[in-house]
Amino acid sequence: MACLPGRPAFQRVSVGIFFLALWRVVLGDKVLMVPLDGSHWLSVKDVAERLSARGHEIVVLAPEVNLLLKESKYYSRRIFPVPYDEEELTNRFRSFGNSMFAERSYLMTPLVEYRNVMFVIDMWFINCRSLLKDHATLNFLKESKFDVLFTDPALPCGVILAEYLGLPSVYLFRGFPCSLEHVYSRSPSPVSYIPRCYTSFSDQMTFPQRMVNFLVHLLEPALFYCLYSKYEDLASYVLKRDVHLPTLYQKGSVWLLRYDFVFDYPRPVMPNMVFVGGINCKNRKDLPQGIQMHGAGICSW
Repeated sequence: MACLPGRPAFQRVSVGIFFLALWRVVLGDKVLMVPLDGSHWLSVKDVAERLSARGHEIVVLAPEVNLLLKESKYYSRRIFPVPYDEEELTNRFRSFGNSMFAERSYLMTPLVEYRNVMFVIDMWFINCRSLLKDHATLNFLKESKFDVLFTDPALPCGVILAEYLGLPSVYLFRGFPCSLEHVYSRSPSPVSYIPRCYTSFSDQMTFPQRMVNFLVHLLEPALFYCLYSKYEDLASYVLKRDVHLPTLYQKGSVWLLRYDFVFDYPRPVMPNMVFVGGINCKNRKDLPQGIQMHGAGICSW
């Protein structure tokens, strides 16, 4: 299925396929959610509330120190300890946010972005290590007999946990910084027509741009390794065998991609990959009268 610019029809089809993709979850009684803290949680939280309203039991794994993973009537939380306090958490996210608005040259952008991302990824790795080495929590999860695991696979802790518990997994996320979700799902992704991250190219590239796009494509596995190699070692420790992390990603049952045709280009995808771009948006109050002619809502990412 490709993202096509017929918005009303696309939205109807997207919503329909989205709930069809969640059919396995709807049939299950118990759903384990392994979210990321911060803005990633906002979209997952909406799904948790909808599933709970349909009568399903939702359990959310949350570190004891977090930003947004708070208590709710829609789900229960399973808290696990982490070796940092609220002040360190706040300082890391504040530094990450401030760095996004810092001036940088075009050539330095990839390096600066990598450093910024690693600053937060290192903390999430500490979360994951604490979770997967907390025997009390792991025993609780085994005894709870969940039916499905729902996670944001931008970081692979939920992917590893799904393998450990032997659960089918549903992915909901915006995409890897290196666009490897199409490789791991075995979707065609021709470099002559699909622009890579950080290139700022369109789907109509000149020959020199295609050469640059090809070189960036060759660097994507190396970027994935730099970002996630520590998780591979952690997965091997938990699963008691050598682990190839991309192989674990390939076991995802359904990929719910928070893409939007406004920001992306048409591309071929596999049948278990579903575009749900509208899930990023929330209803807001009406804009002031003078602005309403330019738009009718605000999109929340």
